[in-house]
Amino acid sequence: MADVPITIACGNYDRTRPLMDGRVTVEGCSVTFLRLYPEEIFHRMFRFQEFDVAEMSFSSYIRTVAAGTSAYTAVPAFVSRLFRHSGIYVRTDAGIRAPADLRGKRIGLPEYQITAVVWMRGLIQHEYGVHPSEIHWRSGGQEQPGRHERTPLKPIKGLDLKPIPEDKTLVGMLREGELDALFTARAPSSFVAGEPHIARLFSDTRAAEKAYFKKTGHFPIMHLVGIRKSLAERYPWLPTSVYKAFCEAKDLAMKDLLDVNALMVTLPWLVSETQDTMAVMGRDFWKYGANENRHDIEALTQYLHEQGLTDRKVALEELFAPATLDMSKV
Repeated sequence: MADVPITIACGNYDRTRPLMDGRVTVEGCSVTFLRLYPEEIFHRMFRFQEFDVAEMSFSSYIRTVAAGTSAYTAVPAFVSRLFRHSGIYVRTDAGIRAPADLRGKRIGLPEYQITAVVWMRGLIQHEYGVHPSEIHWRSGGQEQPGRHERTPLKPIKGLDLKPIPEDKTLVGMLREGELDALFTARAPSSFVAGEPHIARLFSDTRAAEKAYFKKTGHFPIMHLVGIRKSLAERYPWLPTSVYKAFCEAKDLAMKDLLDVNALMVTLPWLVSETQDTMAVMGRDFWKYGANENRHDIEALTQYLHEQGLTDRKVALEELFAPATLDMSKV
């Protein structure tokens, strides 16, 4: 039987690169791999369902599952994870010295529903007692005008959320003092350029994020891998084949982090950095698997419901192809 042709769209990460360069194959499939930035993948996937297999925004996916509109099912390969203390930027003259100072402020974000800012709002609510309803939210393009929510967003009771003018950007509004802060996954160009009006709320993000992990056990999940439902129904073995391939690729990347023969990443103390991370987070600090990450998944589904982005708290079992929840073991 001929291999099933599939297109995979995913970011160019060390944990996906073995799939790109052929070191790892997807059993039963002939793969065309598209290396794209997440924003482009998400736009093309959620709007037009262009890809057979693709990296997905976890929050947007959960929202479509809750609404019963998802064209995809998922496998628990979490290709993007990131602590998000580093994504809160403030104007240096806005009087924001601590999370409590965000109350009553005008805060920009690219989209209210993106996973990064869902985690940030969960952080400031559950760790610092600042509820989203206490903030004036403004959404729109960070660097380019005209960005909108990728999936439809109903009005959320008690929330002040408005789009910025079509001809303005979040970076420009923060620079002009029309915003007090930004919640964003991508570092603003003004911060990268060292403009004096902008700084991170958590100046020592590494210390803050390590303390957060030690207290909560959360390593926030941003993206996972989706498979077109119609394809998974036609080939019931496909989700397991895709999941196994992503797991194998990640395992190779983890081994590379400890290779002292020739460093695989352009970082002089790569091995010691990896060992320091393992000392804090455990040897398998970038876990795949649904049950292995239940604590983080249930936190995200809770935050989405609390923040008015889903009408109900979605159960973990609704999110993943059933076969990937019960993998065989040797």
